[in-house]
Amino acid sequence: MKKSFLNFFAVLLLILIHTNGYTQKVITKTGTIKFQATVPSYEEVAAENKSVSAILDQSTGDFAALALIKGFRFKVALMEEHFNENYMESEKFSKATLKGKLEDFDISKITNTPKNFTLKGDLTIHGKTKPIIVNVKISKAANGLSTVGSFEVKPEDFDIEIPSLVRKKIADKIKISYNFLLVK
Repeated sequence: MKKSFLNFFAVLLLILIHTNGYTQKVITKTGTIKFQATVPSYEEVAAENKSVSAILDQSTGDFAALALIKGFRFKVALMEEHFNENYMESEKFSKATLKGKLEDFDISKITNTPKNFTLKGDLTIHGKTKPIIVNVKISKAANGLSTVGSFEVKPEDFDIEIPSLVRKKIADKIKISYNFLLVK
């Protein structure tokens, strides 16, 4: 009886160790997202958020990121105020999310040299969700994975209204770049 209990316990322990090895997730709470909406000859329209959360399940390639809208910082305080109150309505739509899956992701093929992957998923901004395809470069870092890339969005795709008075001063396509160091 004692032997069968010990055997059962040993098998259970092996299953738990085996499962944990394959469901390893890497995360960050200090990822960076920058956006650039500057039009030549006008004042810079750009901001940065250094407190973005992201998670990657290394066994499945599932990826998710979350940015609080009020976390974006501008060089000009008035621009930040207009961004939050007039354009993004951050009291009502407090976050942006990206959820998807990295195609053909295989953690064993990740090296110090960045490898390109395609992330297919859903981007939610301003309460509106759209399918998106994002190119992602992933490489090994000192204590995790470096994940970098960029993509573009149009404000009207997410029901973000730009008043005609400033329309010419803001790019039609907003370039979003990200940099995440994901660790265990």
